[in-house]
Amino acid sequence: MEVYDSVVIGAGQAGLSASYHLQRRDVRHVVLDADAAPGGAWQHRWDSLSMADVHGVAALPDSARPEPDGAERANVAVPAYFATYEREHHLPVVRPVRVDRVDDTDQGLLVVRAGERTWTTRTVVNATGTWTQPFVPHYPGASGFAGPQWHTADYPGAEAFRGRRTVVVGGGASAVQLLGEVALVTDTVWVTRRPPVWRTDDFTPEVGRAVVALVEERVRQGLPPASVVSVTGLALREQERAAEAAGAYVRRPMFSSVEPDGVRWPDSFEPAQAILWATGFRPAVGHLAPLHLRSPLGGIRLEGTTAVADPRVQLVGYGPSASTIGANRAGRVAARGVVAALASDAGVLDADALGA
Repeated sequence: MEVYDSVVIGAGQAGLSASYHLQRRDVRHVVLDADAAPGGAWQHRWDSLSMADVHGVAALPDSARPEPDGAERANVAVPAYFATYEREHHLPVVRPVRVDRVDDTDQGLLVVRAGERTWTTRTVVNATGTWTQPFVPHYPGASGFAGPQWHTADYPGAEAFRGRRTVVVGGGASAVQLLGEVALVTDTVWVTRRPPVWRTDDFTPEVGRAVVALVEERVRQGLPPASVVSVTGLALREQERAAEAAGAYVRRPMFSSVEPDGVRWPDSFEPAQAILWATGFRPAVGHLAPLHLRSPLGGIRLEGTTAVADPRVQLVGYGPSASTIGANRAGRVAARGVVAALASDAGVLDADALGA
């Protein structure tokens, strides 16, 4: 039976960073990726999202930061960068492999299962992110709505909404960005569960560190992670000023129910022909359920990237490492966690490997 030192699940930014650092430490591993091509979740982003919109992408370790034309589509530029990185660093990525579950064994090993295929390993680095787990809240009557309903994950572009009065649901950055497009082609109604918090100060490195610390504290306690963006507050970009002038960012509280031709509050009704759920994502960790990692508070408690309930498991792209910059740092920390778990299993602590 072939036994790996580690299996990395997911080849987005965090997974590639983890693989690079594992390779530097001579940790025998494989990276399993569910997509047929490189690019992680970036390849599935909507076509109108440009590199100028995302303000670039943090460089992967031992790689120059990509500097594409700001008008280039993010779902083209970032996958091309990832593909080049995989190739130049000879990372052991196997695709397409969609992992179903990870099981423990009596021998202290982990078995990663994808259909009939299995990989036996001493440790796992989970880097599956959130894109495959779009969250749509339940509201009475939603299934009977007569018009189309889309989530951010399958946003078809603004033209699909032309002439359809649209309810945009959600208080995050994606809701603000997509409103900026949809409100230019049709009438919109913006609803959020809580009043939006607009950022009035500059997003300095100090502010960024404070925000990440807040998210880290949640996962350290075992709470479900909050996104970094949800803590930073919202800001309008120049391309959203036209929608602002049209009144798109006048927010209404959440409706109580959905009807075939609109949405209803206890004291009012708004007609609508489309709903866009910009309601975020949840961590894609269902395949880890057999390992019983969740805390009583509903999240997976971490120390750094190490699952407190099972130190053989590292989580990257989870909580504070969901951003591209955080993902790179998490990849390095996870590799150190893998080396520590392997050394503990062998009864040997290699300080040089941990510090590499």
